[in-house]
This record gives sequence, structure tokens and C-alpha cells, in this order.
Amino acid sequence: MTRTVVIIPTFNERDALPVTLGRLRTAVPDADVLVVDDGSPDGTGELADRIAADDGAVHVLHRAEKLGLGQAYVAGFAWALERGYDVVVEMDADGSHRPEDLPRLLAALPDADLVLGARWVPGGVVVNWPRRREVLSRGANTYTRVMLGLALHDSTAGFRAFRAPILARMPLDEVASRGYCFQIDMAWRVQRSGGRVVEVPITFVEREQGTSKMSRDIVVEALTRITLWGVAHRAHQVSAGLRRAAGLFRRSAGRPA
Repeated sequence: MTRTVVIIPTFNERDALPVTLGRLRTAVPDADVLVVDDGSPDGTGELADRIAADDGAVHVLHRAEKLGLGQAYVAGFAWALERGYDVVVEMDADGSHRPEDLPRLLAALPDADLVLGARWVPGGVVVNWPRRREVLSRGANTYTRVMLGLALHDSTAGFRAFRAPILARMPLDEVASRGYCFQIDMAWRVQRSGGRVVEVPITFVEREQGTSKMSRDIVVEALTRITLWGVAHRAHQVSAGLRRAAGLFRRSAGRPA
């Protein structure tokens, strides 16, 4: 049997979490859940503990403070790998990722190492998003494709399923991305390691409760990191091309006339 765990990072999601967990347990009843709470001052962590006490499939990992989305997921990955899960899922607590879409992501895993629940592919739908957020997201994905050569339409998607072996091969302690560029970072690492990434269309719904975690600092971090990664990536490509050309020239020069 395949053991699946859904990691849900939380920070002040007290109202949304019970609804999301209820829908998730109905949609994928065989999956376990790990709530990673970053010391939510609204009591989300304590509420998660009470839910876990009544449901053995729900687990809670407490962190002392808010250290960023990326580090919350890395902590969750380590927890999952230590316990021998076969599939590790990322999902938001705020309802923007519909648990009812998760079975389709899991169904695509036999042909992939990473499955993304994508918005910007045929069949993908976004509900109630402000136009500026759509422009920002589409622009970020286009910039990522250009800079990194990442052949994906929605590399920033946060609803995704990994095969555990691909995570186990990665040096997760070296992942420094904190905000939403963590999603790009991980997809790029999977691609560079030879893993296969598949995009499955989902319906993304703007959160109805709480406030968005998107901020200027998160956007700046993503833009800065993608630019630096892209420059290094292109420089490596140019260097490799020059070495190949030099090798061809030397072999050609050494041939008799």
C-alpha cells in the first residue's frame, strides 16, 4: 500500500483549518495529515492538537516562530521521510487548494516524480482572484521559464505531490528559499535531478477567510533568487558550450590533412 501524507503549513488559520481538514479527510480518507504550525498567535496549533487527539491520521509539528513557507515544508518533508511515507503532498490550509482535486494529482504520480496542481494550463481555473494577482503569477511563471529553462506553466503552484524517493535524493538542508519562490526552487531541483514533472489542471479558489501571506518581501525574494539562479544557469550553459566547442576544435586540429 502507498502511504501518503499531506503537509499543511499554518500561521493564523484557526477558522479555516477545521473546514479544510474535514474536506481533506473525506476526499482522501486513507491519507495522513501533518499540520506544521509556526507558533500561530491565534491558537491554530492548539486547535490542531485537539483535532489530532480525536483523529489518529492527523499529526502536528510545532515550530516556535514564523520562519517562512519553505522552511515549514522542509521540516515537514524531513518528518515524512523519517516515517517512511511514499508520497508527500503540499497543500494550503485556507481553502484555495480544493481537497477534492487531490485524487487527480495522486492518480498522475505513476508517471511522474512531482505532480503540480496547475492553474495556467488548459482546464485550470482561478476563482475570485484580483486581476493584479493573476498578472503577477503569470508574469512570474513566464520569467521563470525564460531565466531557468523550466518547462512548466505553473512552477509557483503550491498544491503538489512528490514521490518520496525524489525528495530523499535532495539535500533539503541546503534549500534556503523562504517564501513562494520555494515552489520554483523545488520544481527546478526535481527537473535538474532528472525527475519528471507533470502538471494537472485544478480549480484554485481565492481564500475566503484570513489574509494572504503574499508581501513585497516575498516578491522581492523570488525576483532576486530567480534572477541570480538564471544568470548562473545561463553562464554554466555558455561555459559548457565553449568547452564542447574547444574540444571539437582540438580533435579537428589533430586530424591529418
